[in-house]
Amino acid sequence: MKCPFCSSEDTRVIDSRPADDNTSIRRRRLCDECGKRFTTYEKVESIPMVVIKKDQSREQYDRGKIESGVLGACHKRPVSINQVNDMIDAAEAEIFASEDKEIPSAEIGEIVLKKLKNLDEVAYVRFASVYREFKDVNTFMDELKKIVDE
Repeated sequence: MKCPFCSSEDTRVIDSRPADDNTSIRRRRLCDECGKRFTTYEKVESIPMVVIKKDQSREQYDRGKIESGVLGACHKRPVSINQVNDMIDAAEAEIFASEDKEIPSAEIGEIVLKKLKNLDEVAYVRFASVYREFKDVNTFMDELKKIVDE
């Protein structure tokens, strides 16, 4: 494993422990060259999930797309990066729990919306406005009324 600070390949594991409900291993490493410490995670590589987009094209699932959308929705909100990662982990668990190896992007969006609503309602409305492509203020207001009525 290369050191992220000095790019030396002389690193060693100084601590290993289970992480993420025993689905991965967290390793603390020490660079023998510069002496800095860093953390790596080891996860089982699963069969890739294919996302069916609105235009029926297919592409490999990319967690980064969900992360960027959720981080944008949570911008300037009192939500920590750990809360965002936990929410995305929960959404991914639901996405990958399906027996199918193809999933419509609309289904992913609804799963993320459901998880985001429990995290932060303002972030939920922001994400929904982009995901559901609100065309005007009335559509926006209808979504706000749904939240208030619950």
